[in-house]
Amino acid sequence: MTRISEKFAELKKLREGALIAYITVGDPNSRETLRFVSALIEGGVDIVELGIAFSDPIADGPTIQSAVGRSLASGTRPLDVFNIARTINEQHNVPLVLMTYYNPIFRFGLTKFLQIAKETKISGLIVPDLPVEEAAEYRKECVAANIDTIFLAAPSTEPSRLKQIFNQTSGYLYLISLYGVTGARTTIPDSAINLVKSYHAKLEGSIPLAVGFGISTTDQVQRLMHAGADGVIVGSAFVNVIADNSRNLDMAADKLKSLARELKTATRTDGQG
Repeated sequence: MTRISEKFAELKKLREGALIAYITVGDPNSRETLRFVSALIEGGVDIVELGIAFSDPIADGPTIQSAVGRSLASGTRPLDVFNIARTINEQHNVPLVLMTYYNPIFRFGLTKFLQIAKETKISGLIVPDLPVEEAAEYRKECVAANIDTIFLAAPSTEPSRLKQIFNQTSGYLYLISLYGVTGARTTIPDSAINLVKSYHAKLEGSIPLAVGFGISTTDQVQRLMHAGADGVIVGSAFVNVIADNSRNLDMAADKLKSLARELKTATRTDGQG
């Protein structure tokens, strides 16, 4: 059992869903990333997705694109992300997931990239631009390194392709709840709720279902949990806090912790959230 699987099993016993936070490493610099991740974990985040900045983030909206720009401007490189992951693992006991496009993996070489990931105790990988049809070698090496391969599914995913994704994903299935790119939204449409219900039924508990894209409020979290999600992924809402408080990073850390605490409370599935 991987660290991510253990975390979901632990939360299930507690009748809680997973709060998964995304943060772009190096926004605004590596030192602050460590502080911000600690604030998120202290606020109740269960799993942290660490984004590796890439110059062509095709799946990301303006909020995360701006964070990527700030990270690249600060000089953050993939090796810095691994070093930060190592430090986080020394200070906290939460699964860490790397979110990266395939180009940085290709430039390292798959075997070397996974070797470093294993050494720094990375629990899972998300590679949005790696098609499941071309991922056999990638998944084989990830399995050997005991690193979960987290694939994405979307409202437009064809049934035949969905079966492939179900067979290849591990840790959790990342369900994109909306059409478009990432970005915090004020409401979650009924279509997204119905999509979660549909995927919950299809998975039949075979793997945790984590829902992302647009989530930013406790009401949204509660609706998704009640629809059958095992976890929620929050990215742009946290990244916005950093951007909006760029002149007072102490306040940014405090607000990240506070927002995480609010959203985590909403993951309770025993009616008390």
